[in-house]
Amino acid sequence: MQARIRVVVAKPGLDGHDRGAKVVARALRDAGMEVVYTGLHQTPEQIVETSIQEDADAIGLSVLSGAHMTLFRRVIELLAERDAGDIVVFGGGIIPADDIAELEKLGVAHIFTPGATTASIIEWVRANVRSPVA
Repeated sequence: MQARIRVVVAKPGLDGHDRGAKVVARALRDAGMEVVYTGLHQTPEQIVETSIQEDADAIGLSVLSGAHMTLFRRVIELLAERDAGDIVVFGGGIIPADDIAELEKLGVAHIFTPGATTASIIEWVRANVRSPVA
């Protein structure tokens, strides 16, 4: 029997717009996943610490502030430093198409842009995040 997928949904940086993150967190929860929503204004260090403590399979970052390159990069670096590079990082927000390829090079597994449906996010997480056997 597989354990439920555990996802930390986080709002890094100074961005105060969290409706999208809350919608995604609830959709993932309603789809049977365990979800921890960290709240607003989290540092990359707080996000990584929470993810490790919660034994997360994935981190979903929501960034609307324009600081996505810095914030995603730092989360990826910290996961590597903490030997937690197996935690899948995905995200969404207002991210220019040209930056998506750069984020993927950094190790971000997927970026959802405005208009992505919760069904498509759930489907992607189920297909790309593997939870450990219970």
